[in-house]
Amino acid sequence: MKRIWIAGASEKCENYQHALHKNQVTVVTSTKIPDLRFIDGLLLPGGGDIEPAFFGQENKGSKNIDVFIDQLQFSALALFVLLKKPVLGICKGLQIMNTYFGGDIIQDLPSAQIHSYIEEDQFHPTQIEKNSYLDQLYGRELTVNSAHHQGIGRLGKGLFPVQTSKDGVIEGIAHDSLPIYGVQWHPERMEDAVSIPLFQFFLNLC
Repeated sequence: MKRIWIAGASEKCENYQHALHKNQVTVVTSTKIPDLRFIDGLLLPGGGDIEPAFFGQENKGSKNIDVFIDQLQFSALALFVLLKKPVLGICKGLQIMNTYFGGDIIQDLPSAQIHSYIEEDQFHPTQIEKNSYLDQLYGRELTVNSAHHQGIGRLGKGLFPVQTSKDGVIEGIAHDSLPIYGVQWHPERMEDAVSIPLFQFFLNLC
């Protein structure tokens, strides 16, 4: 059975654990690096904002920062890049990827009201790039959920966008040579018809 490491605190990752368990895999959720010989893939979950110093900025609206988790997730990603093992980033996880590869973050989107969590997820349409992995899973358009006020600014080296919202916010990325993929939305909180294809895609890479 495949084993996936969720790099985060177990009590804050229950939705991700549940989504992966539905796909019949073993889930290791930990803030400590496990024995990677027995781990097939890495999931970088959502959470608070990244410490802006990591992308060379002062704090201009970032909140709910946990530097320990930031450092854990950067270290986890570095190891999986070295091992060339699959990684899926969700919401903050996508932003961790972009920062790791030298990109930066818009700390408060001009259109944040479209994307922010306001008592519940927001939903909005997105456009998907032709022939991308998301196109293969969903076609050229997909309505997604959002719970973020930040987004990708400058793209990191080797990353390219595969999905955008109508206001130009990048909603999905992929790496040009590594099995690294990220979405700004939350498949673990979407219906099975949306969540299962993405998680299956990730697990098939593992």
